[in-house]
Amino acid sequence: MDQQYLSKAVQATPNAAGEAKKTQVLLANQVSDDNCSMGKSLTLAQVTALAASAKPKKGGVALVFTAQDVTVEGFCMSQCGLHGSDANSGTAYVWVGNSATQCPGQCAWPFHQPEYGPQGPPLMPPNGDVGVDGMIVNLASEFAGVVTNPFGDAYYQGSSDAPLEAATACPGQFGSGSYPGYAGNLKTDQASGASYNANGAQGRKYLLPALFDPSTSACSTLV
Repeated sequence: MDQQYLSKAVQATPNAAGEAKKTQVLLANQVSDDNCSMGKSLTLAQVTALAASAKPKKGGVALVFTAQDVTVEGFCMSQCGLHGSDANSGTAYVWVGNSATQCPGQCAWPFHQPEYGPQGPPLMPPNGDVGVDGMIVNLASEFAGVVTNPFGDAYYQGSSDAPLEAATACPGQFGSGSYPGYAGNLKTDQASGASYNANGAQGRKYLLPALFDPSTSACSTLV
């Protein structure tokens, strides 16, 4: 990326052996708001408040997931999720919505027919749920962004108001040979016929988006 730059506040430095530092992610806590304490039509300010209520520690990231019957400001119109931060507390957050009944063609592709652009048959979701598997794609994209550009002054390309980040710089790419309307060459679960490119805990499978690789100046996929 021509305009990538590293945060002036927190610079990545190699360890004593000259190796790049590794990022370790640990799940600290989970909280459910089954009664939708803030209602089922949320503003972005309320999403931020929900993230803050999780009380992540410094350096932590709060993940906010909204159900398919909850609407969020800008959801399906301009975004499928987002990430933000609180510089004062040194924390960040990611929000992703379930688009199953609202805009699966926009936020759950390639598991649903796209709303616009080249039309091709949708892929079988690896966990059997179009909305949730779509959320996983968007979570991976936003999480990659929050790790590489947590406070808006780290790795990105273009304007800081609408940055292209690690995953958003590689839209629609999941496997080698991808092109608009085609997710790429992927693995297939022989039992279900589902498409995936990553293995998770307890035998689960996922489809994760490509990430921009600064060392090659190209998008890198898992398969």
